[in-house]
Amino acid sequence: MNPKVLLTSKEIDIILHRLACQLVEKHLDFSNTLIVGIQPRGKFLAERIQGILQKEYGIKDIPLGFLDITFFRDDFRRNQKPLEANKTQIDFLVENKKVVFIDDVLYTGRSIRAALTAIQSFGRPAEIELLVLIDRRFSRHLPIQPDYRGRQVDAINDEIVKVHWSENGQEDCVFLEENKNN
Repeated sequence: MNPKVLLTSKEIDIILHRLACQLVEKHLDFSNTLIVGIQPRGKFLAERIQGILQKEYGIKDIPLGFLDITFFRDDFRRNQKPLEANKTQIDFLVENKKVVFIDDVLYTGRSIRAALTAIQSFGRPAEIELLVLIDRRFSRHLPIQPDYRGRQVDAINDEIVKVHWSENGQEDCVFLEENKNN
């Protein structure tokens, strides 16, 4: 199967602006809200959302952090090759704050479960929401659903969703392709 384009660069841009608008509707001035990108793939999306909120809506000083969940995953010891951890960059407390987790693809829900555990190291949030670019809705292993979603995708088990970002030297694009590991 050749990769199928799910979202073009223009469509991603439109979706990111819609998601940012939905966040503004819910959080207004973000005075009690933090944005946390889940490492590694939620980082670029979180930075983009923060940029739109600052440039388009004039919301300044939105705390932005990045959370590594590598050693909080329930499958980290099952991998054949050594895992490479990313860097957690959270220089604020989350105690009694509203936290918006941001990730590129919601698949089984296990990454979000790990993020829920990992964030506790920084305090007890008042509320946690989830924003994802792609929601693979029929592949959940845990009862986790996004509060904000860019696009819902129905993919069978041997298909994977790949998100490409210009920050990685690629054109912004989302593909559905066959899993070559199966």
